[in-house]
Amino acid sequence: MAIGVVAGLVLAALLVLIGLFKLMWRVAEPNEALVISGSTHKTEGLGEGMGFRIVTGRGTLVLPGVQAVRKLSLDLNETQLLVDCVTHQGIPLKVKGVVIFKVGDDMVSIANAARRFLDQQKMIPERVHIVFAGHLRSIVGGLTVEDMIRDREKLTGQTRAACGSEMEKLGLIVDSLQIHEIEDPTGYIKNLAMPHAAAVQRDARIAQADANLLATEAEQAAFARMSEATRDSEILQAGYQAERDKAAASSRQAGPLADAAARQEVVVQETRVAELEANRREQQLQADVRKPADAKAYEQRTLAEADRDSRISAAQAKAQETELAAAAEATRVKAAAAAEAEAIEARGLAAAKATRATGEAEAAATQAKGLADAEWARARGLAEADAAKAKGLAEAESIKARAAALAENQEAVVAQQLAENWPKIVEAGASAFGNVEHMVLLNGAEGMSEMFAKALTMGGTGLGLARQLLSSMSPTPDAQGGATGGATGAVTGAVTGVPKTVVPTPGAHSANGVQPIPITEDGRA
Repeated sequence: MAIGVVAGLVLAALLVLIGLFKLMWRVAEPNEALVISGSTHKTEGLGEGMGFRIVTGRGTLVLPGVQAVRKLSLDLNETQLLVDCVTHQGIPLKVKGVVIFKVGDDMVSIANAARRFLDQQKMIPERVHIVFAGHLRSIVGGLTVEDMIRDREKLTGQTRAACGSEMEKLGLIVDSLQIHEIEDPTGYIKNLAMPHAAAVQRDARIAQADANLLATEAEQAAFARMSEATRDSEILQAGYQAERDKAAASSRQAGPLADAAARQEVVVQETRVAELEANRREQQLQADVRKPADAKAYEQRTLAEADRDSRISAAQAKAQETELAAAAEATRVKAAAAAEAEAIEARGLAAAKATRATGEAEAAATQAKGLADAEWARARGLAEADAAKAKGLAEAESIKARAAALAENQEAVVAQQLAENWPKIVEAGASAFGNVEHMVLLNGAEGMSEMFAKALTMGGTGLGLARQLLSSMSPTPDAQGGATGGATGAVTGAVTGVPKTVVPTPGAHSANGVQPIPITEDGRA
């Protein structure tokens, strides 16, 4: 009895232990996480203040009354999006979509979700809807309707990127975001589609018209083939009818044709009899007339051919004799021509050698003469160049001396040259009247005296002009050389009577404005 009591106590204790174990042991399902609080515990990856413990996919012991255990669902959740938005163009739209999300599988995400939604897990879809609705309105406000229609993936990607950081703080991850529909209360999208719809309708109408045209053409072709087949059938029927009519006519004319054939056979036989009679007569003529005539003609022809052959033989013999004689003569002439050609060639070679020797001698003589002429011309050129150089130097020295004298005493030099050449100056002034044939003087003797006085004093104009030029020139050092050269040229031209144009140097011209003075043969400026 004692044993039974002991066994009962042991069994009761075992049952109590099993009950306590079941009460303390908690197992996390694959789609949930156990959040155990009430004891100090630090989880890897969690910051300070996260004293609770998270268990996923396994069992753990929980002390009743000391620790609290709560479950956080890791299932997928979804929230429907129905957001009123306004595009960048100011067009109101309604965007419909769905967001599929869940709590993240890592400890940080579970901890963030547990601290925010552990007692409000049913409110998670609403919170997610609020987050996505705000970001969706912001993103749609920066897009156009065309962008949203043509690139929905862009809208989806931007929305997910914008909500990613906030969802991560909430411990949630987005598995899928889909934009199902974009409603347009104003009809903007419909109006956008109208041109394309009109184009599609136009293409459809064109395609239908083309199909109708092809069908009509096919029907017309079928009708044409039917008409052609009908025509061929009627033609064949007409041919068959003609053959039947012909057979009937042939059958009706069989009797007359038989009579005609019999008469034709009689005529044919009579014709053959006539032909045989004519052949017999012809054979008779051949034997009586033609055979003797042919024999006589053959005899005459044979005699003529024999005579002709004899004459031909005689002519051939004579021709051969003549050919042999001509060949002998040609051989003799050829030998003589060869000998003459050799002699001519020898004479030509001798003459060519003599001509070549003569040409070489003449070429050597010409070359020697050319070298001598070239040396003489070179020596003469050098001599002429030296003479010209000496003459130029002498003229330069003379001009230099005259320029120096003119620079020292311009008045005296000009006066001396004018005095030395006064007769020539007067003669040049009087030559202006040399070509005058008739002259009319209005003042009589007084006019004649004035004319001769002007002629005599015309040369003095040169002296006055020279003096005026010399007095008007600037005595500056820069212009003195140019003025002296110009005055010297003018005086020299007036005295010698050589045509000359005095061109002052640039320095003299800019200093006093003296212009070039042309001096002609008669001494006039």
